[in-house]
Amino acid sequence: VASGGHSEIFLVRGHGNYQVLGRTRDDAAGEAFDKSARLLGLPYPGGVAIDRLAGEGDPSAVPLPRAALGPDSLDFSFSGLKTAVLHATRDPALKDVSLPDWAASVQEAIVEPLAAKTVRAAQRHGVRHILLAGGVAANSRLQAAMREACDAARLSLTVPPPQLCTDNAAMIACAGYYHWQTGKVDDLDVDTIASERLA
Repeated sequence: VASGGHSEIFLVRGHGNYQVLGRTRDDAAGEAFDKSARLLGLPYPGGVAIDRLAGEGDPSAVPLPRAALGPDSLDFSFSGLKTAVLHATRDPALKDVSLPDWAASVQEAIVEPLAAKTVRAAQRHGVRHILLAGGVAANSRLQAAMREACDAARLSLTVPPPQLCTDNAAMIACAGYYHWQTGKVDDLDVDTIASERLA
C-alpha cells in the first residue's frame, strides 16, 4: 500500500487477516512525492506532476539516496530523500539539470525501494501474487517497476485502474462487506477515526 499517508507491505492471508511485514519509519511515498515536487516548484498533487514530467527525463541525472535500513529490513524511509532534494536544488553543480531530469530522479528514488522491498517480502514469505494499492499505485513508473521486478521473480501482479487507486466509496463498501460477512457490525453511533491502522 503506497499513498500519501502509507507505505506498508502487508502479508494478506484473507479478508481481515493481515500481517505487517514492513512500513515507513517516517514520511510515506506520496508525501515524499508532494514535498519533493514543492521543492521543485511543481503543483500539488506532486506525484501527478512528477509522473507527467519524469517520462521525458533521465532518472540517473541527480544522484539521490535510498535509505539503508539494514539488509533484512522491509521498512521504508523517505524523509532523507526530501532533505537530499532540498540540498541538491541548492547545489550550483546541478543548476543546469532540467526539470524532467529532476522529476525522473526523484521518482526513481521513491519507486526503486518500493518495488525491490515488496518483491523481497514476497520471496521471503513464499507469496506468488502481489497487489499494488493506494494513491501512489497510479504512478506509471511504479507500475512499470513492479511489473519488471515481478516478471523477473516470476510473481503475478495486480494493479487497479487509476480511478480506484484513491480513497473511494467502492473501497469502503467492499471493506465493509467483508467485515459484515464475518459478523462484524457496528451501531450507527460508531466513532470513526481517519487515521485508524489497518493492522
